[in-house]
Amino acid sequence: MNPAPPAIEATGLSKAYGDKVVLDGIDLRVPRGTVFSLLGPNGAGKTTTVQILSTLVRADGGTARVAGHDLAAAPQSVRAAIGVTGQFSAVDNLITGEENMALMADLHHLARSEGRRVTADLLERFDLTGAARKPASTYSGGMRRRLDIAMTLVGSPEVIFLDEPTTGLDPRSRHTMWQIIRDLVADGVTVLLTTQYLEEADQLADRIAVLSGGRIVAEGTADELKRLVPGGHVRLRFLDPAELARAAELLDVGVRDDEALTLQVPGDGSVHTLRALLDVLDGARVAVDSLTIHTPDLDDVFFAVTDRPEREKVRSR
Repeated sequence: MNPAPPAIEATGLSKAYGDKVVLDGIDLRVPRGTVFSLLGPNGAGKTTTVQILSTLVRADGGTARVAGHDLAAAPQSVRAAIGVTGQFSAVDNLITGEENMALMADLHHLARSEGRRVTADLLERFDLTGAARKPASTYSGGMRRRLDIAMTLVGSPEVIFLDEPTTGLDPRSRHTMWQIIRDLVADGVTVLLTTQYLEEADQLADRIAVLSGGRIVAEGTADELKRLVPGGHVRLRFLDPAELARAAELLDVGVRDDEALTLQVPGDGSVHTLRALLDVLDGARVAVDSLTIHTPDLDDVFFAVTDRPEREKVRSR
């Protein structure tokens, strides 16, 4: 049995505006029913990638297929299979939430009865029924974002592009949006997510690509990317400067801070490493007050791979 083709497949996508190269030949492969996240600093090419794959902008080079349709040969078929939620809300604030949904149903040429059914179902799903007949201008930022995604789902898209969907939301609204995305994927929808929140990619994405300077400089699962970056350590804290001095002499490794009474020792945070470290200290009767473990996170990955001067590509498989 042949495996299902990917929801999104792109090879060598490139785009320039005058002398400014925005995308410099990127490759993407997004399996169906997954979340794929694009990370990168401002100007890295995240939004341009979404615009090209959603047929809003034409690429200068490369090929792509979305939901099984060739981007250049069948753009209308691509549009019929996707939904897009951009950085800026598409909600019309002058009309009600219900009217915004009805407008989308009309644009998708749904029969009136079907449009009413879909609208009611989505408003209930996104906890907007109580505010459905209020002007969208009265909605909070989180409510507007939920309405925006609900409008995107009117056409039952196979693939959804979410371009920084939680920017500007408070933490509670952001977590609500995360659950909405998880529910969409559980229903079989494929999500391509761009974000500047590294925690968001860590929480949601099955696979992550880091864009910098128009190129993908690292790709893998969150755990794979974290393993690319050295720097894990155990920080030992002492109450007595003499104990700190004894530990530093005994271990003969790490970064000592006499003011903070800490010793930072390289380590991966594993049980084996911690046990070995504490056994050495206990054997010498060195009193440690507390310890904390730091393992590389996506922040470390982001800074490491986007700061590389030669922009070498790192891919985990």
